Amino acid sequence: MQLIVGAAIVLGCVLGGYVALGGHIFVLWQPFEFVIICGAAAGGFIISNPAAVLKKSVSAVMHLLKGKPYNKQSYLELLSLLYMLFKIGRSKGMLALEQHLENPKESTVFQNFPKFLADHHAVTFLTDYLRLLTLGTDKAHELEALIDEEIETHHAEQQQLSGAFQNMADAMPALGIVAAVLGVIKTMGAITEPPEVLGHLIGGALVGTFLGVLLSYGFIGPIAAGLRAMYDAETKYLQCMKAGLIAYVQGYSPAVCVEFGRKALLSNVRPSFFEVEEAVSATPSAV
Repeated sequence: MQLIVGAAIVLGCVLGGYVALGGHIFVLWQPFEFVIICGAAAGGFIISNPAAVLKKSVSAVMHLLKGKPYNKQSYLELLSLLYMLFKIGRSKGMLALEQHLENPKESTVFQNFPKFLADHHAVTFLTDYLRLLTLGTDKAHELEALIDEEIETHHAEQQQLSGAFQNMADAMPALGIVAAVLGVIKTMGAITEPPEVLGHLIGGALVGTFLGVLLSYGFIGPIAAGLRAMYDAETKYLQCMKAGLIAYVQGYSPAVCVEFGRKALLSNVRPSFFEVEEAVSATPSAV
């Protein structure tokens, strides 16, 4: 929704301002200029990116359309889940978690947290490291190094997508110039035509430059920035889990481990100590 609203504002202000100045909106309708710019950009996008990035590009934009992936409520749910899992581990031993880790969708613990359960990568991330703990991993610094390596790798993969869109945005103004030059070449072939015809042809050529700049800075560039922000939020989500896991390995109580995770969050989504305490106290008894 945020992406749609932003795009509507861009188009409304640009086109509305143009019309308010006395411009004729239909002069901007130059479909072949659009084909040249967007076709060349799409071709360059395909040439410069591996197949894995191309496959994920559409789903990434669709994900962005859904809005911010994590808010305060998401983190309250995550911290409550961590508390339940750590409580089971402390009171019944880590082997008691195995039944919940093998098939989280059927776990009586994970089923209490549907939003987390719907995040496949988060579920895999958490269950993998809890499984390592059940196997006897007890060195916090080694576990932290491993988690950091995975988070860094995951973040690098995500940034390939945002980087691909940013590269396309950077190319758009130059491709607009290409379209404009082709329009000028066409205009020079009609140099003997009267001024009103030449004016129309020159105006059509200049639309190419306009479209290239508008698509770059009004749409593709902001999409790239939005993807970066979304991926940074996902990385922070993983880092919250990491902080809790490392605290647990170091021997802290479940309540303290959750506090470690809470402190890793940005202020705009970080619940207060008392909000976490209330959410944790409302969780079902560990089974």
